[in-house]
Amino acid sequence: MLIVMHHHATKEQVDQIIAAVELMGLTAEPIPGSLRTAIGVLGNQGYVDDSTIRTLPGVRETIHVSKPYKMVSRDFHPESSVIDVSGVKFGDGQVPVIIAGPCSIETEEQMFVAAKEVKAGGGQMLRGGAFKPRTGPHSFQGLGLEGLKFLQRAGQSQGLPVVTEVMRIEQLDTVCQYADMLQIGARNMQNFDLLKEVGKTRHPVLLKRGMSATIEEFLAAAEYIIAEGNPNIVLCERGIRTFEKTTRNTLDLSVVPLIREMSHLPIIVDPSHATGKRMLVPVMSKAALVAGAHGVMMEVHPNPAIALCDGAQSLSGQEFTELMKELGKLLEFLN
Repeated sequence: MLIVMHHHATKEQVDQIIAAVELMGLTAEPIPGSLRTAIGVLGNQGYVDDSTIRTLPGVRETIHVSKPYKMVSRDFHPESSVIDVSGVKFGDGQVPVIIAGPCSIETEEQMFVAAKEVKAGGGQMLRGGAFKPRTGPHSFQGLGLEGLKFLQRAGQSQGLPVVTEVMRIEQLDTVCQYADMLQIGARNMQNFDLLKEVGKTRHPVLLKRGMSATIEEFLAAAEYIIAEGNPNIVLCERGIRTFEKTTRNTLDLSVVPLIREMSHLPIIVDPSHATGKRMLVPVMSKAALVAGAHGVMMEVHPNPAIALCDGAQSLSGQEFTELMKELGKLLEFLN
């Protein structure tokens, strides 16, 4: 339930509402805004009797919210959130963020070259996988801790914040030491224990949509994180699994404007994993920005032909630079 206060409600009246909610055995979450003050009511398992609340001084109206996600919805948080990752900002009113780098961290030299190419091309963040969830157990699984160190040093060498995936709870503390942003991959979107532990940190989180997840399930996964106290979430569309086999996944760009309407959290798009084809990354990156994405995440490798992971969907440094020039022209046109 959402309790909307009159714009002239006093702090004492707000405190009285909070006390009344807590007497009901529920949690009150004040939501200050420029036009109104609201109080979110959390913890109920069913319908909340609001008859007493509605009669208290300062209350304008009560709204029953039936969605499984509440704190990530615009009902509870009408104003768009801006997420700051070591100085790089995601959200409305910000320049779309370009995150680029190789799928997996292979060597220190590879990461330093990739970081230099990303920086030279105009990217704002560096990505790279140290722990890789691979479909087959015999595929390259990543360098682990050594890879995290390579990623951090490469990012620092070019002044780029870094993002990498955390796969298990026991990796969380280590990854937090080296990465500016934690990535929750598609396969872990509904790993609720991991989501809760990530929520207990204040580390920025990049939450990828599961390959078979509905929009409601996607936002409910974000709710697990924010309900534990971490509001620093950026959503990422990376394609969903359909009957189509020509592309790796089916890129659902309709999710971008839908989530912008339903949630205050920023959303970016990963066309590399969505399509699996290098030739489609440039055009789908442009389409993502036209759809209103707050950024694009793409794979860039110094030599895609010898990449240990996903070389077919990775851009070379030169291709990335050319794409960034085209994106700059597009953004200028879109203003």
